[in-house]
Amino acid sequence: MNKVLEYKYIDREKSWLAFNARVLQEAGDTTVPLLERLRFLGIFSNNLDEFFRVRFAAIRRLSLSGISGEKYLRGISAQQLVKDITEIVIQQQSESLRILNIIESELETKNIFIITEADITIEQEIFLKDFFIQKVSPELVTIILNDLAEFPVLKDTSGYLAVKLVMNQDAEVRYAVIEIPKAINRFVVLPSNNEKQYIILLDDVIRHNLENIFNIFDYQSVSAHMIKITRDAQLDIDSDLSKSMIEKISLSVKDRRIGEPVRFIYDQLIEEDTLQFFLEKMKIVSTDSIIPGGRYHNRRDYMSFPNLGRYDLLYETNVPLPIPGLSLEGSILEKISEKDYLLNAPYQSFSYLTKFLREAALDPKVISIKITLYRLAKNSQIISSLINAAKNGKKVTVQIELQASFDEASNISYAEQMQLEGIELIFGIKGLKVHSKICVIERTENDKVKRYGFVSTGNFNESTAKIYTDVTLFTSHQQILKDIVKIFDFFDVNYRVHRYKHLIVSPHYTRTRFIKLIDREITHALAGRKTQIKLKMNSLSDYEMIDKLYEASKAGVKIRLQIRGICSLIPGIPGMSENIEAISIVDHYLEHSRVYIFGNAGQTEVYISSADFMTRNIDGRVEVTCPIYDQGIKNELIDNFDIGWKGNVKVRMHSHKLDNKYKARNHNPIFRAQFETYRYYANKLNAATQKEQIL
Repeated sequence: MNKVLEYKYIDREKSWLAFNARVLQEAGDTTVPLLERLRFLGIFSNNLDEFFRVRFAAIRRLSLSGISGEKYLRGISAQQLVKDITEIVIQQQSESLRILNIIESELETKNIFIITEADITIEQEIFLKDFFIQKVSPELVTIILNDLAEFPVLKDTSGYLAVKLVMNQDAEVRYAVIEIPKAINRFVVLPSNNEKQYIILLDDVIRHNLENIFNIFDYQSVSAHMIKITRDAQLDIDSDLSKSMIEKISLSVKDRRIGEPVRFIYDQLIEEDTLQFFLEKMKIVSTDSIIPGGRYHNRRDYMSFPNLGRYDLLYETNVPLPIPGLSLEGSILEKISEKDYLLNAPYQSFSYLTKFLREAALDPKVISIKITLYRLAKNSQIISSLINAAKNGKKVTVQIELQASFDEASNISYAEQMQLEGIELIFGIKGLKVHSKICVIERTENDKVKRYGFVSTGNFNESTAKIYTDVTLFTSHQQILKDIVKIFDFFDVNYRVHRYKHLIVSPHYTRTRFIKLIDREITHALAGRKTQIKLKMNSLSDYEMIDKLYEASKAGVKIRLQIRGICSLIPGIPGMSENIEAISIVDHYLEHSRVYIFGNAGQTEVYISSADFMTRNIDGRVEVTCPIYDQGIKNELIDNFDIGWKGNVKVRMHSHKLDNKYKARNHNPIFRAQFETYRYYANKLNAATQKEQIL
C-alpha cells in the first residue's frame, strides 16, 4: 500500500503548504484581474511568513530536541519534515517569482511599469532626489557591522539591504545593513505626464542613493542585496504572579523580536562572501530553512499595492446587501425579539452587527453587555460602541484574547483603552485560548430581564468582514442566550464545568457531541434510512474526527466536505473513504465560515461554529457551536453549502497527491460559487421587497 495511505492521513504541514499553493494558483490565474493577482502574491507571502513563525518553528524545535517525533507526526520524523518543507517552499518561491515576472510584463501592456534604479529618467531623478531627502533619509536605520561587538537584532517584520563596501585603501571590505522603512509605502508612485504610470520600489530608491548614504567612506564599489529573516514567534508567558496578564503578554511580544531564526531568505545574486558573513554573524545554520530568492522579499507588501485608479484591473466591488426584513434605520432589538436573523458577510452588510451594539449602548433599558473579542479592526467601531455603552452606565464585560496570534499588541492597546473607561475585562483561562464569537445583552422589559445576542463563525472586525465569508446568528432565544451567560460564568470561575442545553462548547463537549452526531448518521445508514453529512470548515486535521468520518463512510454515509485549508483526511479511497468527497474553494473572498449539517433521516440539523475539526479547537480552546432552529435560516445555510458544492470554478479537489487539481466542469455551464452566492442573496432581497410591496 502507498505509504501515505498506510498512515491514513496527510501531514498537516504539507496540506497547509498545498493550501498556500492554491493561493499562488490565483496569482497565476490569467482570468483574475492583474492587480488582484499581485495581491494574491502578497497573501501567499504573508501566509508563508506566519507559517514559518509558528508551525515550522514548532517542527524545528522538535527536530533540534533530538526527538524524532514520528508518533506525533504520524510516520515522519521532525528532521525529515524540516527538509521536506524547505524543498517545497523553495519550489513555491521559485514559482512565485516566475508568476511575478509574468504579471509585471502583463502590467506593461496596460501602461503600468515597475522600474528599477537603472531605469530612472531625468524627470524622475528630480522627484526622487527630493523624495529621498525629505521622506526616506530621515527614516533610514543604517548600521556598519564590522566593528560591532555584537551583531544587531534584525526584525522579522522588516526587510533589509545587506550592503558590501570595498574600500579604496587595501581593498578592505566593510559590511552594513539598511532597514527598509515600514513607515513609507513600499511602492513609490512616480509623477507622469502621459498615459503611462511608473512605480519604483522603496528598496530601489535606497539603492539609487547608496552613494548619498555612504559618502563619508572612501570606497571603490558598493552593492546591496535584500535579505529577510523569520523568527520563532512562540510566546513565552512569564509565570510571575505579581505581573498583570497585559504586562506578561506585552513583555512576551517584545521578546519575540529576539526569537530563534527559523528561515533566512536572500537574493540569489548576492556575493558569496557577503552571504557567508551574514549567515555566520546571525548564527544561521543548516537546520534552519535557507532559501534563495529574487531581488525583492517581504512580498506580503503586494497586498497593499496601489490601485492607481485602475479599477479595470480589480474585481468589481459588490455592494453588501441588506438583510430582508431587518432595517438599519429601525430598532434591531425589536426585530430580533420576533424572530432570528442570519447575517452572511461580506454578501450582506456587517453594519448590522455594529448597529446592534450601538443600539444597545444607547438603549436606556439595556443594563449589561457581554462579548468575546479575538481580532479587531485597526480603528474598531466595536470598541467605540462598547466604550459608549460604559459611558452610558451599562455594565460592560469583555473577554479579550490577548494571545490572538500576531494581534497581541493591538489587543493589549484596546484592553488598556477599555480599562480606562471602566469596562470589566476578562483575560481568558490558563492553557485555553478563547476563540468563541459570542455576545449577549440584558434588557429590562415589563420588570423582567430579557436577553438578546449573537453567535458568529468569525471575528467582530469591520475590515476582515469585507473579505472573509462568515455567518452570524442574531437571536433572542432565551435558552441559547442563557447558555452564553454560562460561558461567561465559566470565564470567571473556570474550575466549574457547566452543562449546556443547546450550545456545544469546547473544550468539554465538542468532541463527544460531534462523535455522537456522526454515530447517529452511522446508525441511520446501517438501518437503511436516509443519511448525509455536509461539513464546511477551514481545516480538518484531528485524527479521531477523521477516523470517525472514515467509519461513517464505511457504513455508507455520504459525506461532503468543503475545507478551504488543511485537510489531513484522504477522500475517495476504496474500503476507507469511498463515500467521502472533499473540495476547497479559493477565490476573491476568503472562505471562513464553519457550517455543519447532519441529515438525521430527514430531520436535518444545522449548526454554525467558531471551531474547525482541529485538535486545538476541540480540546485546547473555548469554542462555541450553535444549533439553528429557524427553518428559514436552516434552509438558507443548506442552500449556501449546496451552492458551494455546485461550483465548478475556483474549486480544487482534496487528494493524497496534494496536486490541487481543479474540479472537472464536464461541459456544464460555468458556476462560480461566490458570485452565485451573491446572486442568491440579491434574489432573496428582491423577492422580499416585492412581497412587501404587494402587502
